[in-house]
Amino acid sequence: MFGKRDSAAAPKAKAPPPAEAKVVEFRPEPKPAAPPAAAAAKAPEPPPTAPEAPREVDERLGQIQVAVFNALLESIDLNELGKLPAKQQREELADVISEIVNIKNFVLSGAEQQRLVDDICNDILGLGPLEPLVARDDIADIMVNGPNKVYIETKGRIELTPIRFRDGAQLMNICQRIVSAVGRRVDESSPICDARLADGSRVNVIAPPLAIDGAALTIRKFKKEKLTLEKLVEFGSITPPCAEALKIIGHCRINVLISGGTGSGKTTLLNCLTRYIETGERVITCEDAAELQLQQPHVVRLETRPPNLEGKGQVTMRDLVRNCLRMRPERIIVGEVRGPEAFDLLQAMNTGHDGSMGTVHANNPREAVSRVENMIAMGGFNLPSSTVREQIAAAVQVIVQAQRLRDGSRKITHVTEVLGMEGEVVTLQDLFIYEVEGEDANGKLIGRLKWTGLRPKFWERARYFGKERALAAALEQANV
Repeated sequence: MFGKRDSAAAPKAKAPPPAEAKVVEFRPEPKPAAPPAAAAAKAPEPPPTAPEAPREVDERLGQIQVAVFNALLESIDLNELGKLPAKQQREELADVISEIVNIKNFVLSGAEQQRLVDDICNDILGLGPLEPLVARDDIADIMVNGPNKVYIETKGRIELTPIRFRDGAQLMNICQRIVSAVGRRVDESSPICDARLADGSRVNVIAPPLAIDGAALTIRKFKKEKLTLEKLVEFGSITPPCAEALKIIGHCRINVLISGGTGSGKTTLLNCLTRYIETGERVITCEDAAELQLQQPHVVRLETRPPNLEGKGQVTMRDLVRNCLRMRPERIIVGEVRGPEAFDLLQAMNTGHDGSMGTVHANNPREAVSRVENMIAMGGFNLPSSTVREQIAAAVQVIVQAQRLRDGSRKITHVTEVLGMEGEVVTLQDLFIYEVEGEDANGKLIGRLKWTGLRPKFWERARYFGKERALAAALEQANV
């Protein structure tokens, strides 16, 4: 073998000398494989097993979780478990889960077992995979589009998360747990439901067959720290002079309509305004799903009710608002005006319940007036348009417009007074208006909420409550 390779490499005229035949660059070809026994004796130690890919880990843990979850349901009494304090419930579940893992000989690291315990506890006691999202305070909305897509809104932007549900059944179980906590139900016969979490966060569920790709769950989260007008000033949503004017509006029992689009911050602003209601006033709130968090001691909270399985027992928003008038309220707060209850709210504002408030979906103050007029017409009231507009002009005194701008920020864009009627037109007067001045390098809009220089019509009302000096100082500061 060496001879062939050497002769091929050397010149034909002269053979290489014997000393040069030992050149080390000529290496023997690999020897044939040794017999199995010899190979086993000389084989090096096998390399360490490659770590599992994250997806493989998730699939393996998912299979283990299903097995442990099913065994757990056979081992514990959920009714008895529910009688224990929340902390003790988790401790009991963790002990039982550890026993099941040992009995079934599942091989898990410490971190994997802790993750298994957390996931199963969240499944049984909380919102399953959504628990980490609900715990975050920087998320405004959680949007579940079936078991495999969960989106969040944070800092005004929508993002897809890696959160997944095991299957559609797990998602439906969590939806049913949420709505049953407030005495409601969601299933094929009643596939649409509004509910709330324990912290007041608003929940909407729409289930199959209406939701084709699996149940759609939307959670509008509230921050743990209650927002105030001072906080809105820090966030740049409103200027200090305008915030001071809104405090006076809230204190002086002025009828307010808060207008805005979806997710613009209407309910947050309504919560902020109610902080300036006197503690001695009796306030009654009416909502589809109770979200308002009033701090006053004398508050009665009312909530609508959907029909039962027989289609009976429904209590509408209009029923609640009409009943409020018999409960000796001083202020009526309607979480969202979206139907014929608009007429009853106007009646309440016009019959001595000064300082009543509500929210409405509209893009600007002028549209808010039209929306209220249209909602009254949808209620079947056979009234001339001029009469309805007169009712609106007499009842509503201030419209505050909230808006989510294209950069994701939320701003107060208008504070507008309703002056009265001119012919058949409701006259409006802007006190503060937001003007966009430009855009920075990061795409954030630059603008300012400016005072228009007009004297408010509610000046005399502010004087009646001893707030005219504070109002004058706020407008003077806005003029700087």
